[in-house]
Amino acid sequence: MKEINGTLDAGEMKIGVIVSRFNSFLTEQLVKGAVDAFLRHGGAEKNLVLVRVPGAYELPLVAKRLAATKKVDAVVALGAVVQGATAHAELINATTSRAFSEISLETGVPILDGVVSAENLEQAVERCGTKQGNKGFSAMQSAIEMVNVIKSL
Repeated sequence: MKEINGTLDAGEMKIGVIVSRFNSFLTEQLVKGAVDAFLRHGGAEKNLVLVRVPGAYELPLVAKRLAATKKVDAVVALGAVVQGATAHAELINATTSRAFSEISLETGVPILDGVVSAENLEQAVERCGTKQGNKGFSAMQSAIEMVNVIKSL
């Protein structure tokens, strides 16, 4: 049996990182985590493209446009959505998550969901670089691995 596994070697990969400016005190930590992961795994900072958008809801459109350029091997989408008094956060999270999956399938470019979804600010802070790690770092690792899996197929 032949087994294919992705590696965490960023080598000459080109990755697009899209980040929401909303909740920037959280999302900037996600960007730092994503860049750190890319560099730690052998990527060069010149091979990262950072695009800023107003909020998480705008991430899928830019992810699709960036993937369509075929100038990036993967896209990492970063944001932080904290549940408020309404169901707005649930709507954003469901919409963006579904869109990332559809864009990946349509374009063949991995779109990694690095949007933190939290019930409160404390949970969000934990997932942006404290107790629960950094979702930007883990999303970038997944992007690197997926690019290598796809290249191996």
